[in-house]
Amino acid sequence: MKKLMVFKLMLGLWLALMGVLGVVWGGTVRAAPQMQLTPFPTPTPGTDGRIIYIIQQGDTLWRVAAITGIDLADLRDMNNLGTDELVVPGQKIFLGLGGPAEEEETLTVPTSTPTPSEPTETPQPGVGTLCVLLFDDENGDAIRQEEEASLPGGAINISNRDGSVSITHDTTDGLEYFCTENLEEGLYNVSAGVPEGYNPTMVLNASLELSAGDVSYITFGAQANSETLEENVPITEEVGGKSPILGLIGALLLISGVGLGVYAMWFRK
Repeated sequence: MKKLMVFKLMLGLWLALMGVLGVVWGGTVRAAPQMQLTPFPTPTPGTDGRIIYIIQQGDTLWRVAAITGIDLADLRDMNNLGTDELVVPGQKIFLGLGGPAEEEETLTVPTSTPTPSEPTETPQPGVGTLCVLLFDDENGDAIRQEEEASLPGGAINISNRDGSVSITHDTTDGLEYFCTENLEEGLYNVSAGVPEGYNPTMVLNASLELSAGDVSYITFGAQANSETLEENVPITEEVGGKSPILGLIGALLLISGVGLGVYAMWFRK
């Protein structure tokens, strides 16, 4: 029994010694080399602008997302990959869009030189025409008939609000209106004065808004008063020569008188 125990002890010591010698003779034990990942190639856009990366040996979707800076969830969505789905070498992964690697030749279409446009004229202020008539309102109805002419001896005044226009016109006999052309558009005050011996038959003052291109007409009427009418009654002139009828009647009366005289003398005899 004691011999067996001594044998086991000696065997253990021998094995331990052999181990120490193995370490000394074999040198330091080296660790197994780790698997080296292939370099990550820089993806470039294709002619269609799509950026495609081909999975290499040892790649994971997480590694591709970390290197490209794309969120892992977004990378899965762009490539329709499930949460637990793995990528394999040779698989194409879409990373996004960019400019094409080789620019395509751009055809330049010649453009015609535009013709210089003619200078546009600066719009001028609009102008209009204002016509005024002071007429002889013979029937006093305050309505001008065609035969009622201008009343001479009166006056017409045209002015605007800021005083830049002030026109006075003395009326004369006739049927024509007094017209002022090229008046700038705006508000005008028009008035009339009647000659002595006449009474107005309507208001002799009016305001008018003149617009560009307008031709506006204003009439004022006046009627002769009673004194003027009496002065204007025509006096019948005496006829310078004798009327043939009156001469004939006179001749007959004369002949009758002569006949009566002759008859009276004959009767006395």
